[in-house]
Amino acid sequence: SFYYGTFPAGFLWGVGSSAYQTEGAWDKDGKGPSIWDAFTHKKGKVFRNETGDSACDGYYKVKDDIQLLKELKVNHYLLSISWPRIMPTGIKTEQLNEKGIQFYNDTINSLLENNITPIVSLYHWDLPQVLQEKYGGWQNISMINYFNDYANLCFEKFGDRVKHWITFSNPWAVAEKGYETGEHAPGLKLGGCGAYKAAHHIIKTHAKVWHSYNNTWRREQRGMVGISLTSGWGEPVDPHSQMDRDAAERYIQFHLGWFANPIYRGDYPEVMKNYVGRKSAQQGLGTSRLPTFSLQEKTYIKGTSDFLGIGHFTTRYVLQKTFPFLQVSSYHTDHDLAELVDPNWPAPGPTWLYSVPWGFRRLLNFIKTQYGNPLIYVTENGVSETVQCTQLCDEWRIQYLKGYINEILKALNEGVNVKGYTAWSLLDKFEWNKGFSERFGLYHIDFKNKNKPRYPKASVDYYKKIISANGFPNPREVENWHRKAMDTCSAIHQHLAADSLITHMEMVTEIVLPTVFTLCILISIVLLIFYLRNHS
Repeated sequence: SFYYGTFPAGFLWGVGSSAYQTEGAWDKDGKGPSIWDAFTHKKGKVFRNETGDSACDGYYKVKDDIQLLKELKVNHYLLSISWPRIMPTGIKTEQLNEKGIQFYNDTINSLLENNITPIVSLYHWDLPQVLQEKYGGWQNISMINYFNDYANLCFEKFGDRVKHWITFSNPWAVAEKGYETGEHAPGLKLGGCGAYKAAHHIIKTHAKVWHSYNNTWRREQRGMVGISLTSGWGEPVDPHSQMDRDAAERYIQFHLGWFANPIYRGDYPEVMKNYVGRKSAQQGLGTSRLPTFSLQEKTYIKGTSDFLGIGHFTTRYVLQKTFPFLQVSSYHTDHDLAELVDPNWPAPGPTWLYSVPWGFRRLLNFIKTQYGNPLIYVTENGVSETVQCTQLCDEWRIQYLKGYINEILKALNEGVNVKGYTAWSLLDKFEWNKGFSERFGLYHIDFKNKNKPRYPKASVDYYKKIISANGFPNPREVENWHRKAMDTCSAIHQHLAADSLITHMEMVTEIVLPTVFTLCILISIVLLIFYLRNHS
């Protein structure tokens, strides 16, 4: 049932985005190539071979996008820094890019001038390509020191103003999609080993960066360093079946626990160690494919998070499924489970993203119980659409946000320590291997128009009302928000249609008229030659 009430005073409301998905300017002003530049430039890696080369042109539209944030009345904006934009090769001693540093300085200053708190992620997947080519990226232990140098540069240059740092955004996807399935950059398919190795190095890197901040910068800058972990919720198909309950527990431990357990409890989850260890032994391997932490490393890693960032989108039903013994190892067969969805769950966009608000509350309560009720910031939560025609009246996103934010409110009343919420995302943007076919934005972008204009969807109006009321005051008011949001979007839709027509006419003018003019000249020349021949 829906719960009417408000969030505690001082609760933070925001929106987020990431560098590669929005900035564009992939090779401008001294920026070095990232693994996503290299990956998207290879044919067949991304839907329709689209790239983030220009993305939302965010590099050139900082002022415009900050206006959108002001319009939304958010308290904070979650952005990421592009490592190769400020350190082109990823190696501090080789080269720094002052123009890149200036760009982030200007962005941070503009946010603060407009009373918007920057929450900054150091890594949202755009590893410098040089580090991938030279060392194999996150497969190599040397990344720990290179990333620590980069993080310290960011603390030095921006830490006087940035007080909320995220080391890694969704490292699960970095490891699993980058080094297991190869769906994401760098596109490696190192089945059964690659993801575990990448994750192992990422966890050690996170800990090193936290200790760097703690020892060198904390006293002076008084900020916080955390990590942002994305996880779905796993619900047992049959809650009375011990096997299904165990399978659902494994689902969470192989997603969230993989990273959270070492940071909060000092080691990988027992169930993960047991399952990967047993499967490795069955394959005749002398050691587990899941690497181990030394006693010293466990102590060093435990407690290295001032807050836990949580990204959450959807839920799955989970049941026990034993995979036959396979010589070919895989992260996906290591946990012996199958995932199901309820066909009645709303799925407005892609097939993976079902709207199941109650799963969020259960996930938050799981975190409270498992990890000692840490300080939580929700760092990513939202829904996309895949419709090809423009949809500004995004009724489903309103319902999604309303449902999921309400479950956070219920979790708060149960004692979960959530301090802020970040809707994902500010803009429609480049969605990795899906290109521009999935749209998460509160603001629609017309990518066909060279100016990439932004248009508010109905969800902008609705989210703005939640922010100003700090929750859901009463049924009548909340119903009113919905009606007004839908009225507003209808008017903006007409404006967008007119703009699209003008854009279409401009394209016609730019392409057709010069073509016709050229043809006329050619025909005239041919006729003139013909005329002169006849008369000579």
